[in-house]
Amino acid sequence: MATAGKVIKCKAAVAWEPNKPVVIEEIEVAPPQANEVRIKIVATSVCHSDLYHLFESMHKDGFPTVLGHEGAGIVESVGPGVTEFQPGDKVIPLFLSQCKECHLCKNPRTNQCEVAWTRINQAIMAGVESRFTCKGKRVLQFMGTSTFSEYTVINQTAVAKIDPAAPLDKVCLLGCGICTGYGAAVNTAKVESGSTCAVFGLGAVGLAAVMGCKAAGAKRIIAVDVNPDKFENAKVFGATDFVNPKDHDKPIHEVLTKMTSGGVDYSLECVGNVQVMRSALESSAQGWGVSVIVGWTDLHDIVIRPVHLISGRTWKGSMFGGFKSKDGVSKMVKDYLDKKLKVDEFISHNMTLDQANDAIELMKNCKCIRAVMSVSPP
Repeated sequence: MATAGKVIKCKAAVAWEPNKPVVIEEIEVAPPQANEVRIKIVATSVCHSDLYHLFESMHKDGFPTVLGHEGAGIVESVGPGVTEFQPGDKVIPLFLSQCKECHLCKNPRTNQCEVAWTRINQAIMAGVESRFTCKGKRVLQFMGTSTFSEYTVINQTAVAKIDPAAPLDKVCLLGCGICTGYGAAVNTAKVESGSTCAVFGLGAVGLAAVMGCKAAGAKRIIAVDVNPDKFENAKVFGATDFVNPKDHDKPIHEVLTKMTSGGVDYSLECVGNVQVMRSALESSAQGWGVSVIVGWTDLHDIVIRPVHLISGRTWKGSMFGGFKSKDGVSKMVKDYLDKKLKVDEFISHNMTLDQANDAIELMKNCKCIRAVMSVSPP
């Protein structure tokens, strides 16, 4: 392409400082270096992790940054040493690498990757490297991806090649939320047919967890949220029961334990709140219950009593739904194309990159499931 090897000037939504609106700016995107891929982002969505960085953690060293990690696009050019991708490929950026060569990637028991630990500075939720500058200042790449930009540069270990038939304005959601929730049920909890499940939090991740529980054959799926407006959405994805903690005088784990005669077989926390994490654990059945932490936070400690685990419960954590990222995303795209997976139903709003602040406000105020922003023409 004519732009290969050159700096590209393009539009991006820059978060200059925490807890402030993002600003649509012209940024410079450097050419890809060794083992990197430059991608034209076609569509992206706002995920709660973007809001967590902007409004909750607000790490002073994590700005300025270009947010976004749930996107899809087309390869514009590749750097030296890249053989897996070529210009024109449809791809999904990944915040979690899969190098396929380290001992973690070769171990079927985890989806972690040694490269992921060196590529991303978790404290500031940004890539160690950045190919962005704006007004002469280095701009961080959020989670090493930064999909709120018309172009981005990503290490090839964190890019998934997908079926060329895939609609990018739909499958962009598979870059984070849907895989995270669905996989937490199927891969991490390993929900069994005929079981009873509880899903705490009915954002996109929670709804995807509901969908995963249904796909695994759960007979009863209890959706838990303080916003009753979300219950109709949960029904679409397979929820059978709905509980609003505000409707009860007792702690929610006591309510669920009574509803299920002893607790659920599987509980999934999809909020990112340590109190809810404890409630989810306590809601699972003594003796065999499995509870999975899916929601992200690094701000607080969890306090539990040892007897909660000594009695036979299992407590697990799940990142990106336990999917090895490249392999998992490519397969999930195929499942969507084969009509085995709901994706379109998660999209409640279609917007443009210029409306990034509006999309952020919709997510912040729980007024959307997912707002997909058009970034560049396909």
